[in-house]
Amino acid sequence: MTGAQPVILGDMPSLSKLYVNAAATAARRRILGTDAGTALPPCGHEVRGVKAQVGNLTAYQHLVGETASDVLPAGFIHALTFPVSMSVMNRDDFPLPLLGMVHLNNNVEQHEPVLFTEALDITSWAENLRGHRAGTQVDIVAEVRRTGEAQVRWKGTSTYLAKGVFLPGIDKPSVPATSTMFAAPDPTALWQLGVDTGRAYAAVSGDFNPIHLSVLSAKALGMRRSIAHGMYLASRALADVGAVKGDSFRWDVAFEAPVFLPARVALDISSVHAPAGAWQHSEYVAWNPRSGRRHFSGSVAAL
Repeated sequence: MTGAQPVILGDMPSLSKLYVNAAATAARRRILGTDAGTALPPCGHEVRGVKAQVGNLTAYQHLVGETASDVLPAGFIHALTFPVSMSVMNRDDFPLPLLGMVHLNNNVEQHEPVLFTEALDITSWAENLRGHRAGTQVDIVAEVRRTGEAQVRWKGTSTYLAKGVFLPGIDKPSVPATSTMFAAPDPTALWQLGVDTGRAYAAVSGDFNPIHLSVLSAKALGMRRSIAHGMYLASRALADVGAVKGDSFRWDVAFEAPVFLPARVALDISSVHAPAGAWQHSEYVAWNPRSGRRHFSGSVAAL
């Protein structure tokens, strides 16, 4: 982490309170016409001695299709770090509105297995504020260490877009991003996602963002229906890659189109092996089997 030492939080932040505070902050800024400036917070946040709850872990593994194990899946660790990252985005000096943020990408480096019995230190901060053709984007970085140790076991970088927010002094790209035509392959899996998928993932991740919970709460935030959590979808794809990825890997995902619930999602996973037969990496893509529209794509590669 660069910059000042992180602020040490006494407890894991409550996501529900963070969402309420974010709504209040947004209303206050609209009424008073105030803003948080154009610079990122000078420091991050840290929570020490965090331990996963075995009940939550078991429910998560069952929900996304992970094998039962005492090793924390990479997606579960993301959920564990998420409240700390949210607390950084909820600071008064964070320049972008938290509510309405769009998750564009997620990149994870899993260096070593993390066991559910281990106490962990979680640190998160914001960096790389930059323009986007549709607004302003920022990276939120989270690192996980065994409590009292310096070595990073897991690192995740989530890129978010504040759509329609253009900060002064931050240029947006002059050339729009180009999209390539997507030709859907034969799927290796078909997922049937019920209308309660968002609520089920919220129960194990703690992410009760209203856009995922019901039609009414999603419509209140401008969505036509509730949508599946991006990290639920990505974590399910990672589970489908399976144990071939080993204990040390890089996991990337790019989100393109939301999955409105209920839904059917087609998934294709292709793996590349070395001449000797050893696994090198897997690529995956998910799409709407009716419209052919791509929802997300990514890869998992050995570190």
